[in-house]
Amino acid sequence: LLLLIIFFSCVAMCPYKITPPPHQDTAKTARYISHYSDWGYLATISTQDKIKGLPFGNIFSVSDGPLDNSTGVIYFYVTPMDNTVADLKSNPYASLTFSEAEGEFCRQMVYDPEDPRCARLTLTGKMVEVAPEELAFAKEAVFSRHPVMAKWPVGHKWFFMKLELIQIWLQDWVGGTTLIPLEDYFKATPF
Repeated sequence: LLLLIIFFSCVAMCPYKITPPPHQDTAKTARYISHYSDWGYLATISTQDKIKGLPFGNIFSVSDGPLDNSTGVIYFYVTPMDNTVADLKSNPYASLTFSEAEGEFCRQMVYDPEDPRCARLTLTGKMVEVAPEELAFAKEAVFSRHPVMAKWPVGHKWFFMKLELIQIWLQDWVGGTTLIPLEDYFKATPF
């Protein structure tokens, strides 16, 4: 009994010693976060008059594929009426940030979203319109995860974009960050 009390006291007082999956493999962690996140924070360089040239962030619903088919490629359903889309027409480069705080893990571990053990993933790249040959998959990816989007008003001229990755930045533990090679990211699976 004494050993159990000591063990549970250490677990409660020393949670940094617990290495939860999927944090053991950074590429797998990145794919896990990008696949199971329903939304992210997209940062662009603003074209709005009062903040032209300054950073501007906006929340977007995203998908890297249906739940059973992760690709690692992040798809968006956007409208030209959105300020962020106007920014992207001027400068197509952006960063998309996800937080593991969206799920249950950080709450269960009582990690603040800023705690380095509550993983953060930032994908940086070029936002491009989805090509016609990829459009069917982009629709399936986004609408299977966000079905209400398929019913949004057609007058808003919605279209699909994706993020062509340049850099993958991950913080998932104390002591620094990791830049994950694109090849490792795309080879990994989130499952």
